[in-house]
Amino acid sequence: MSVEYEAVIGLEVHAEMQTDSKMFCSCRVLDNTEAQPNSAVCPVCAGMPGVLPVINQKAIEYALKVALALHCQVNRTSIFARKNYFYPDLPKGYQISQYEEPLAENGHLVIHTSLGERRIRIRRAHMEEDTGKLTHTTRDEVSYSLVNLNRAGVALLEVVSEPDMSSSEEARAYAASLRAVLRCLGVNSGDMEKGVIRFEANVSIRPQGSDELNTRVEIKNLNSFRALERSIDYEIKRQTQVVENGGKIIQETLGWDENRNVTYSQRSKEHAHDYRYFPEPDLPPLIVENEWVERLRASMPELPDARARRFQSQYGLSPYDADVLITEQAVADYYEAVIASAPKASPKTIANWITGELFALMNRSGTNPDEMQSSAFNVPPQALAGLINLLTENEINQNTAKTVLTEMFESGKTPGDIVIQRGLRQISDSDLIASLVKQVLDENAVPVQDYLNGKDTLLNWLFGQIMRAAKGKANPQILRAELDQQIDL
Repeated sequence: MSVEYEAVIGLEVHAEMQTDSKMFCSCRVLDNTEAQPNSAVCPVCAGMPGVLPVINQKAIEYALKVALALHCQVNRTSIFARKNYFYPDLPKGYQISQYEEPLAENGHLVIHTSLGERRIRIRRAHMEEDTGKLTHTTRDEVSYSLVNLNRAGVALLEVVSEPDMSSSEEARAYAASLRAVLRCLGVNSGDMEKGVIRFEANVSIRPQGSDELNTRVEIKNLNSFRALERSIDYEIKRQTQVVENGGKIIQETLGWDENRNVTYSQRSKEHAHDYRYFPEPDLPPLIVENEWVERLRASMPELPDARARRFQSQYGLSPYDADVLITEQAVADYYEAVIASAPKASPKTIANWITGELFALMNRSGTNPDEMQSSAFNVPPQALAGLINLLTENEINQNTAKTVLTEMFESGKTPGDIVIQRGLRQISDSDLIASLVKQVLDENAVPVQDYLNGKDTLLNWLFGQIMRAAKGKANPQILRAELDQQIDL
């Protein structure tokens, strides 16, 4: 009898706090994709002897906001510790982090998947400093590595989930939901290509229905939802094959090869005692006053999950539509701005235009959702509202509206100007439509007779011929009613 296996998945998410300076020194935080390598390094973040770190208050404030958003218990006292290990991009030979006494713990995050809503427990959220960045290259057939310490010492928040997920879909939903929270709070840009948020998946398998936790592997430094999903799916399949063939899973740290779509071993997985944690002697305990926490709690914005629920209750959207709109704050803000400018339109219709036609145009052009807030975006909320108003008032029909939106997106012109300049206003004159219907029916006597003999699909074909004769501008409701009346005479 074959054994069915299920996955057990936990995620560690590392998010750089969007502060001006690093976690323990005054070096500026730079964009690694643009700045000169090693241009933001000082004796503190380079780990020179005798230097003293100082805690970045803004980084702690950002981390506290995330902890509150994740319903965590904020600990009044937390301790920074030295996490000792040696790696080329770790200039001190240790990392200042938190372990036994973190900033916050015991929270949760609600996610939505195809199987419904789930609550994923948060074990801990703690502060630490980021490492530098290695670039591996080859020149003149010689391979070597370059170290860039601009990122070393940047304030990093690590959010560790419990192993509550059982599929790559749930892991992606969790990662996307957490990213949306971070962006909503303004503490992290969510730009995965720049590595400011990175995911690490802990994956194991067990017999279906079992509650034991078996040997796990950790897949490091995943910087896209696609890589997160694919690496987890691959690892579940690999581990299942190993166990079914009588082998044992080795606890190890894995990398993900995006080109070959496989995981590969990097090193054996360390245990906590391997890092020889001990309290950072140069930093006092971090004391978080209740008054500070309550001030931050009072200043919290509407979070993505709450906004999704409001979209459902206030605008009558489905859970799916609401989730799509709130994933990016810029999109949710844009949606509500369109609603404010098109009060007669259905909120569902507006959602469909944004997530359907407008998203399609943006995807084809490579437009980022954040650009929807820019003055350079060719379809500001008021312009899309104007287009939907024209459609609602039967000034144009659905197909014409799609044509107009495409031109708006490309040119930045208003919908009214495009309709006037191109003569696209909808024909609602019943006499004119009646004459067009009669003309097409007279010119297509054979299809008309075939329809009357029972070939019902020809009615839609005739409708299309009449709409073509009207150059796509006929009011479809009036046209359909007139066609039904004339063809049955």
